[in-house]
Amino acid sequence: MVKIGLIIGERYEILEKIGTGGMSDVYKAKDHKLNRLVAVKVLKQEFSENANFVSKFRIEAQAAAGLMHPNIVNVYDVGEENGIYYIVMELVEGITLKKYIEKKARLSVKEAVSIAIQVSMGIEAAHNNHIIHRDIKPQNIIISKEGKVKVTDFGIAKAATSNTITSNVMGSVHYTSPEQARGGFSDEKSDIYSLGVTMFEMLTGRVPFNGETTVAIAIKHIQEEMPSPREYVSEIPISVEQIVFKCCQKSPDRRYQSMGELIVDLKRSLMTPDEDFVKVIDPDEDGSTKTISDSDMERIKKRSRSRGSMEEAMHLRKEADVIRNAKRKQVVEVEEEEEEDEGDGEEDEDSEETEYVYYEEDDEEDEEDEEEDDEEEDEDEDEDDDYDPKMERLTTILAVVAAILIGCVVLFLVARAFGVIDTNLFGKKTEEGQEKEEEKEQEEEGEPKAQVEMAAVTGKNVDEVKVTLLNLGLTPEIEYEESTEYAQGIVMRASVEPGVKVDEGSNVVLTVSAGSEGVEVPKVVGLSEAEAMTELGKRNFVVNRTEGHDAYIKAGSIITQSPEAGTKVPEGTSVTVRVSLGPEETKVKVPELIGRDEEEAMAVLIESGLQLGTVSEVNHENAALTGLVCYQSYSVDAYVEPGTVVDINISLGPAQATYKFTDSIVAPTPEEDPSYKAGTLVTVTVMADDGTQLLSTQASSFPIQQQNITGIKVNTGYIIFQYVNTTETTTVTNEDGSVSTIDGTSQNKEFRRPVQFTAE
Repeated sequence: MVKIGLIIGERYEILEKIGTGGMSDVYKAKDHKLNRLVAVKVLKQEFSENANFVSKFRIEAQAAAGLMHPNIVNVYDVGEENGIYYIVMELVEGITLKKYIEKKARLSVKEAVSIAIQVSMGIEAAHNNHIIHRDIKPQNIIISKEGKVKVTDFGIAKAATSNTITSNVMGSVHYTSPEQARGGFSDEKSDIYSLGVTMFEMLTGRVPFNGETTVAIAIKHIQEEMPSPREYVSEIPISVEQIVFKCCQKSPDRRYQSMGELIVDLKRSLMTPDEDFVKVIDPDEDGSTKTISDSDMERIKKRSRSRGSMEEAMHLRKEADVIRNAKRKQVVEVEEEEEEDEGDGEEDEDSEETEYVYYEEDDEEDEEDEEEDDEEEDEDEDEDDDYDPKMERLTTILAVVAAILIGCVVLFLVARAFGVIDTNLFGKKTEEGQEKEEEKEQEEEGEPKAQVEMAAVTGKNVDEVKVTLLNLGLTPEIEYEESTEYAQGIVMRASVEPGVKVDEGSNVVLTVSAGSEGVEVPKVVGLSEAEAMTELGKRNFVVNRTEGHDAYIKAGSIITQSPEAGTKVPEGTSVTVRVSLGPEETKVKVPELIGRDEEEAMAVLIESGLQLGTVSEVNHENAALTGLVCYQSYSVDAYVEPGTVVDINISLGPAQATYKFTDSIVAPTPEEDPSYKAGTLVTVTVMADDGTQLLSTQASSFPIQQQNITGIKVNTGYIIFQYVNTTETTTVTNEDGSVSTIDGTSQNKEFRRPVQFTAE
């Protein structure tokens, strides 16, 4: 029996019981080896001797131990000790989704969709490992204090060895799928159904089916249509309603076929909630009567011809006989047609669009029709049902025209390739015409680009030349070349001669002397960044690093370098290398979260394929960001791996200045109380002006030692002195010689001494 204080596995100390389930109890425990808090699930005593339950318990451990995902409660350890079977899991401090729904009555659409996305991601990870949860419900979904959503309790999950798993109906009946309720097999799509019911409850605050008994509820899952969540909450968008409907289809084949498909639609609903983009398969669609056009009918015929069935072969034979018979009459019919067309010029009735009605029938009806067709085949051989002589004539003409056009194009291309044809005759502009066209385009676009006169640069230092060209509005490009004539760093020539006018913004290539003994730039393209840095460092090059995506160069390797390999340049020249970030599609761009509230930030991150990490509350100097995100752990537009966890800070507003009291307290002065006597017991209280008591003590000797009180929120306060002034009984001799006795007195005294606190 598990008791508080028991140590299991020589490392897990049981601290308190935090939950219970049908088969097990859950305890909060401390892992003394790693010094962390964990959750320990222990199989109940009454089941520990039952081999069936022990087997299920072990299966749970084996199934869950292989899962590592931010949206799944991770399993750390599993074991058995003195008949106690236990699993050590991640301790998630928070509340279940069930309690969260009860607390808020119902969730907003955005919050419900965001939670559903995180749950889907966790379940998707399980499905990718061939693990089916089979008991998805709000009670098995935990929302941590940091806002993370985690799926737990894989108590009835099993590692799937095939596409489907046969199982008994287990789990909560309010969320069970129809196939589970029937006691049949269940697969990944059973989890999708249960998640759909969970979404329904998040959106409406109630389950779709209820009843007095579990059997009654199960029958409703099997027989009754899913009610619309919009019946209870009218503002639910159409896309979210349709997502719930598609998840909760009675037939598994009509639901989402994977969690990945569901996640795509959930994310899209965050972007366009009012768009009706969800494709829900109509159960009656397959057997309905459809009206289709000529083009659709033609496609159906093509598909029918490709089936290779016996029926198709018979129809083809019949069609061949009909065509042979019809061709004998073709000449006569064509002549009659021409006469008819010339006579009245009316449109052919067959040119009108024909509307076909296509019936999709059951296999048994198809077999009966096939038998009837076989019997009637001989009688129908001479009928001309499918042959249309006018259509065949039109097809022939079009084929001839197409052949002529193709031939002309081929001849033209061959002639132009051998220079037989002057391309200018076929629309290619001459140089003069092209210049006029460019001038005309410039006039239409506006004023032509400004022209600048190239400066003389030969023989000058390259750094000075670059400044000169940039001031002129030109862009310098540097190439190095060994030279014994020019000193190192001197411009030998430029691609534009001095005095020549060029468009502002043009590139000018400068050939610069690398000296008589220039240093050859090594080839670093394809090397890793570390290797490239080492290779360039050996030759004393200064390395400038940039980043970029490349579909072929692996991340961390060099894509390009400038100057190129083999170029000789002066020692100490800057070499710019571009480091690959890998294919761009594998990275996710980090969105801007600053200025959004926590809920919106979570939705934006999920939509971008990222995860919300730790949410901290901090002070921030910008008062406008109070209650909003003021910090994100990754820069905006940075590229990171999908699923990266992004931490955020929520602003509590500007930090309030604090003060400290570090003075000693002296006794009441004669100015404060002339009758105060040293040694009197005094109660001393230090108060801040906001009413906060900072110190309360009693002393009969002063000064009271120096205090060190920090974190005071106001800069002024006061010290209260409370004590009793007493006088002793005395005797007085009067003038007549008599003696009088004066009794001693006591008087309560209290006064305040203002004090100024020091800023921290």
